[in-house]
Amino acid sequence: MALKVPGFLLRRLYVKGSLRATDDGFALDFMNTLGSGYARRLLPVVVNGAQLDLANCYFVVDGVEHGFADVTPETPFSLAMNRTSTLGVRGVALPDGPVTLRLGFEVQGLGDLSFEITDEAA
Repeated sequence: MALKVPGFLLRRLYVKGSLRATDDGFALDFMNTLGSGYARRLLPVVVNGAQLDLANCYFVVDGVEHGFADVTPETPFSLAMNRTSTLGVRGVALPDGPVTLRLGFEVQGLGDLSFEITDEAA
């Protein structure tokens, strides 16, 4: 049986108050203080119940953009420990008011892990 990681722990990755509109969509920040691990697949971002296209989602780590669709078991993705990384989405404007985002990824030995955050754009 695979070990499950509770959503409340994964929510600690999100930098509270970092959700913001960008010129071409929106972005939010993450800081990994939980431990090292590699995602074999990134799941689609869900905004207020609407699943977004993987091709429009990316992470920026140390100034380098990594598309969600490019993450595979052969090219895994990891959030650096104790450093801020940015998740961005192109082509989607944030609605006014509180926004609920669902984020997820697949980790070898743990399976699909996901969590939700609710915040308002800064």
